[in-house]
Amino acid sequence: MTYRLIKLAESTGHVLLVILLLVLTILLVGCKSDATPTELPQPTQVTAAAAIERDVSDWDEFTGRLEAVETVDVRPRVTGYIDSVHFEEGGLVKKGQLLFSIDPRPYRAELAKADAELARAQAQVELSHSLAARAESLVGVRAISQEAYEQRRNAVREAEANVDAARAAVSAVRLNLDYTQIISPINGRIGRAQVTAGNLVTGGPNAATLLATVVSVDPMYVTFEGDERVFLKYADLARQSQDNSGPAVKRYTVKLGLANEDGYPHAGELRFIDNQVDPNTGTIKVRALVRNTDALFTPGLFARVQVFGGEQHRVVLVDDRAIGTDQSQRFVYVINAANNVEYRKVVLGRLHDGLRVIDRGLASGEWVVVNGVQRVRPGMPVGIERVAMDVRQAAAARLAKNEVTAGGAKPL
Repeated sequence: MTYRLIKLAESTGHVLLVILLLVLTILLVGCKSDATPTELPQPTQVTAAAAIERDVSDWDEFTGRLEAVETVDVRPRVTGYIDSVHFEEGGLVKKGQLLFSIDPRPYRAELAKADAELARAQAQVELSHSLAARAESLVGVRAISQEAYEQRRNAVREAEANVDAARAAVSAVRLNLDYTQIISPINGRIGRAQVTAGNLVTGGPNAATLLATVVSVDPMYVTFEGDERVFLKYADLARQSQDNSGPAVKRYTVKLGLANEDGYPHAGELRFIDNQVDPNTGTIKVRALVRNTDALFTPGLFARVQVFGGEQHRVVLVDDRAIGTDQSQRFVYVINAANNVEYRKVVLGRLHDGLRVIDRGLASGEWVVVNGVQRVRPGMPVGIERVAMDVRQAAAARLAKNEVTAGGAKPL
């Protein structure tokens, strides 16, 4: 632009204008040389928290299903027509409670017939005893032969055997009559009635009709699968399960949580480990016993299970937000004394109270980036906003502080 102005001034003959333009150019160059240098960029702001250290109980976590301790399919022992149903479907029933009634009239008739047969057999016994006594007096004077005498005595034994058979028949028919009243064999919750009044049901040991199902309510089992490590870890309980004559072993505590619950609010006790590992899956069946006093559980529910191994370990914990992923590698960004970012590989453990256990790679008290992990790179200087690692603990501390302040006392 300055060059064009000079050419224009020369073409018009304004020499003074040329001189002024040259002076102006020199001044502009001098001003640029005295300008303030460009400011350096500010460090990236991140939120950091110090890794914490705690004593953590040794828990193993599993996924299981709830099972009833007792499950009974209610079936009739005799054949007949259902007279009535005496329970509310889905309700609780007591052991010995009447559930179904089968028409008893055919069995009452059979019982009357059996009683008559018994009376006839008893009358025959009396007659045979009388004939035997007469034969005994006659054989002494040789009025009858010895053979006739033996026949009379054998008739007595046969009549007595007939009485025993008649009594057994009466007992059997009376038992069948009792079986027309179908009762609950256990305490528990009954399902729906599979057969309603007026239907013919079949009894017997092979093809008996299913009437309903009763499952026990309290306590209940929770069953899950563990690997070989679980069997070896709880081997003393496994040995006790297989040999009840052995010394008593300690019971392992179990905690249980349902699908709609946070954490593990229900407590139980490990009771059984199976006697062999499945070679196809490499797992072994484990079972725990839990109380169900409020009838919250029902068989078949999914459950999250923790088993307490009886030991505690000192571990380092961080928030999951601080953990980054580099393909299959997990890492955290540690802030050193110069406020620069360092890349640190870590080995993760399980969750504990919302924080992630770091098995290897990080020490307690080291500051790690918890918010802004995606904005930093190793070696970058950062500005730090320091926060607590355990947000819930910090919130509880603030709440306690506010309560103390509201009460008139000075906060610590």
